[in-house]
Amino acid sequence: MTQPAFDVVFRAQQVLHDGSIQPLEVGVRHGKIAALEPLGTSLTADQLIHVPEHQIVLPGLVDTHVHVNEPGRTEWEGFDSATRAAAAGGVTTLIDMPLNSIPSTVNVDALDLKRAAAKDQIHIDTGFWGGAIPGNTDELIALQDAGVFGFKCFLEHSGVDEFPKLEPEEMQQDMAVIATFDGLMIVHAEDAHTLEQVRAEGLQPSSKYSDFLASRPGEAESVAIQSVIDAMRATGARAHILHLSNADCLDQIASAKAEGLPLTVETCPHYLTLLSENIDDGKTAFKCAPPIRESSNRERLWQGLLDGVIDIVVSDHSPSTLELKEHGNGNFNTAWGGISSLQLGLSVVWTEARQRGINLATVASWMADRPAQIAQVEHKGRVAVGYDADLVIFDPDATWTVDAGSLHHRNPITPYDRKELTGQVEATWLRGKKVDFHTPRGQFLRS
Repeated sequence: MTQPAFDVVFRAQQVLHDGSIQPLEVGVRHGKIAALEPLGTSLTADQLIHVPEHQIVLPGLVDTHVHVNEPGRTEWEGFDSATRAAAAGGVTTLIDMPLNSIPSTVNVDALDLKRAAAKDQIHIDTGFWGGAIPGNTDELIALQDAGVFGFKCFLEHSGVDEFPKLEPEEMQQDMAVIATFDGLMIVHAEDAHTLEQVRAEGLQPSSKYSDFLASRPGEAESVAIQSVIDAMRATGARAHILHLSNADCLDQIASAKAEGLPLTVETCPHYLTLLSENIDDGKTAFKCAPPIRESSNRERLWQGLLDGVIDIVVSDHSPSTLELKEHGNGNFNTAWGGISSLQLGLSVVWTEARQRGINLATVASWMADRPAQIAQVEHKGRVAVGYDADLVIFDPDATWTVDAGSLHHRNPITPYDRKELTGQVEATWLRGKKVDFHTPRGQFLRS
């Protein structure tokens, strides 16, 4: 009797492949996509998945900006809850930030502790960023050799004292080292001195969102981004700007790219969908840094994406406990700053994008293929032969209402609570196996 050719075959009218939606059969063998053939080819397999006509097979998303927080602040989020939330939202690969865990991932011992904490808990494939802080320049090469995907630094206070900011000169010194092995520096680009000057002038956040917004002006981003560009020119290092919020920076970014500098940029779902005009005072679920800005700024961020000045969209999932977030009626000065959205990003972005006439293939390129390319995560982010069989079954027309309490996130708080969204993840497959949210099958990724 002839053995089936594949472990799993997906038969679907709609598969996103090579930038377009096509009727295909996807053959999976040993966790990899081994064949893509026209629908009707009748590939054989141990398991056949007939995808309903109205659903689309997408590549698993690659979220390169996630704060898992374990060990040390696991009550904020942990590897089990974070990776379940990610899978429920169509994310099959995440890269964890070096903070807000304790210890921060600023040396190999800390990286080993984080991997030990995550072991046997991860439901999706997981990699790690290293950290660049004052005094750890000598650790960067060892961290790179240990498999981190690059190095994160802050140019202003990180929010946690154990991860201090770099001065621009220190960042440039680290980038000179990183350039020797073609590594990547990723930067929280708000300038500390600009923010200090604003606070010295009496602009302090309060329970009013307008005060918080005024306390973090867009100029802080543009000054910091210029520091990154200057350091790139001096060192030749690759750099990536995290969570761009200020659209006024698009021209300087475009100029740097036109100059040939290897600069990439991300923004986040909250900057593309939420508006400062609609944030009520005390609603600290919306607090993040840099802040959510006004409608005209949002429109220019979308244009920056369409023009290719902004490269990718990732979550910057930065959760905390309800107590630290001061949920209910908080003070923007003292509440934790961070948006909890890991499970929601695809639906949030698709809801807004389709209203703008942007197709799903474009959204997937921003949230799957391009993040994998920038972080140099191999075999992820595409439905293509030779790639991991990380697949998402997505219903682009389904409508649903967010219930913060029903999400996999550890703490039931998100600014999207009660928001109606369009597009729902029906199932997520990791390396050819369906994520069941009970059996962790994720693997560690190394650069």
